[in-house]
Amino acid sequence: MIGRREFITLLGAAAWPLAARAQQGALPVVGFLSSSSAWERREESAAFVRGLREVGFIEGQNVLIDYRWSEGHYERLPSLAADLVHRQVNVIAAMGMPAAPAAKAASGTIPIVFRIGVDPVELGLVASLNRPGGNMTGVVSLNVELEPKRLELLHELVPAVTTIAALINPTNPNAETQTRDIQAAASALGLQVRTLSASGERDFDKVFETMGELKVGALLIAGDPYFGGQNEQFGILTLRHGIPTITPTRDFAAAGGLMSYCGSVAEPYRLSGVYCGRILKGERPSDLPVQRPTKLDLVLNLKTAKALGLTVPATLLARADEVIE
Repeated sequence: MIGRREFITLLGAAAWPLAARAQQGALPVVGFLSSSSAWERREESAAFVRGLREVGFIEGQNVLIDYRWSEGHYERLPSLAADLVHRQVNVIAAMGMPAAPAAKAASGTIPIVFRIGVDPVELGLVASLNRPGGNMTGVVSLNVELEPKRLELLHELVPAVTTIAALINPTNPNAETQTRDIQAAASALGLQVRTLSASGERDFDKVFETMGELKVGALLIAGDPYFGGQNEQFGILTLRHGIPTITPTRDFAAAGGLMSYCGSVAEPYRLSGVYCGRILKGERPSDLPVQRPTKLDLVLNLKTAKALGLTVPATLLARADEVIE
């Protein structure tokens, strides 16, 4: 883990103007475009830097990283991407679903490495997974397609609950797909799903108030870069309101939430760093297959389960990759 003091030191280095850095010589520059904030993604950005290092690029020595954070404001991404193109970076690392289309729209020539949780072929980012073509490649982490599985796990934990809420960020380009997949999975399980929307912290109190009015018995928080940075807040709110909840991020369970089911968050960032380094060495994104890490982790917080008055089924407990007690 990176402490706040060490992180602030690293962030200060990252914010050092490129013009000043140029005194070191004409180093290649990676433009890092993220839908989240620097603090929320400190572990992931550190994994990205490790990936670069694995192929011989050390930040500040023989490569520079120009960070751009949208802080959860997805409407800022097009201008942030355009600024990186204007600065003529050597490669853009587009971290997150809203960031990838913004990077694609900004340039058809600068190599782009994305990290997303949806099918890049369906999205039109690449021609195929094995032969991407064009100027984009990257890493697809299992995320959006896991929403039905998360609903199934939540139902297994609270089988008596028949009405479940699904929290969606309406500004996320995946919102329609997430809603459709969750509703289809709910129908197959004989459940009713109430879809609720939030795009900022200001919406959270209203969401939980609405869940009380609808008398829902559990909550699925859909995958979203902004939501991924609100794990502590969600942990507090779901426990305060007594709502059994599952999310796509391990940090939720670690912060006192009930359950998470997801792939490694840091690994796709490390792999993205490796790809950026390989491109800086001369490889073409069109020749680098899109990678798909497949390891998934189920994390359960038994202390929270007890506080909510829940008994975790032995079958579910046996499948957990991590149990927080």
